[in-house]
Amino acid sequence: MQLLDGKALSNIIKAEIKEEVDKWTAKGGKKPHLAAILVGNDGASETYVASKIKSCEQVGFTSTFVRLPENTSEEDLLNEVHKLNNDADVDGFIVQLPLPKHISENTIMEAVAPAKDVDGFHPINVGRMCKGLPAYLSATPFGILEMLERAKIETSGKHCVVIGRSQIVGLPMAILMQRNTYPGNSTVTICHSRTQNLKEICKTADILVVALGRPEFVTADYVKDGAVVIDVGITRVADETKKSGFALKGDVKFDDVAPLASHITPVPGGVGLMTICGLLTNTLKAARREVYN
Repeated sequence: MQLLDGKALSNIIKAEIKEEVDKWTAKGGKKPHLAAILVGNDGASETYVASKIKSCEQVGFTSTFVRLPENTSEEDLLNEVHKLNNDADVDGFIVQLPLPKHISENTIMEAVAPAKDVDGFHPINVGRMCKGLPAYLSATPFGILEMLERAKIETSGKHCVVIGRSQIVGLPMAILMQRNTYPGNSTVTICHSRTQNLKEICKTADILVVALGRPEFVTADYVKDGAVVIDVGITRVADETKKSGFALKGDVKFDDVAPLASHITPVPGGVGLMTICGLLTNTLKAARREVYN
């Protein structure tokens, strides 16, 4: 079993991005600028945004953090989005999800200018991805592709099963894995809450991507010998033995599944850190005008 170490790989990629930023700015290029909007005080979101800001500093980006209260109206949030759309110094920005229930996530995502949509959520970027055109790829699937490629995992002709159909992970992951490229050229099956015989389908997977949001759902009897297991899930579970009072659990029961897998991602220390690399890469592309002129 080989551990797909997101921490080690993300450090390598961030060093590569920093080198690119140094070269870019030395030639007179503008320092890339990433902004983030956080609505409310969700603990996991606070952690993610803090990590993104720290990563910006590490690679030489400028960062801006916009914090709004939980009771912010949809109209007020849209106003903040429009301000960043019109701020020439901001190359890309994200609106941290999830949003409070009184705000439509689709309305907000569609309000972000496609050229600044470094999360890759806008319908135009999703459409460009589906067409194989230059686009900002959704950051988590981007990070998974990097893991597969840098570990030299064969994907062509393999059966890839994706559990989860979210617009953020499951759907784009499935689309990317069937593209005529590497990583890609897989035969892809998407499974979800209504899928029958889920366990049997998962056992046929050469590559199993789990993005369900249910801690330790996938156990050894879902996985065939030698499968590549990518665990996207991360959930806070109460744990009195921890100083924080909680432990972070993935969607895969790691100790149960790891002996069967050829490669597996840990939680924490796996896909989550690679997601930030995807975001940084998209922001560098935005600063260079590589996708939109």
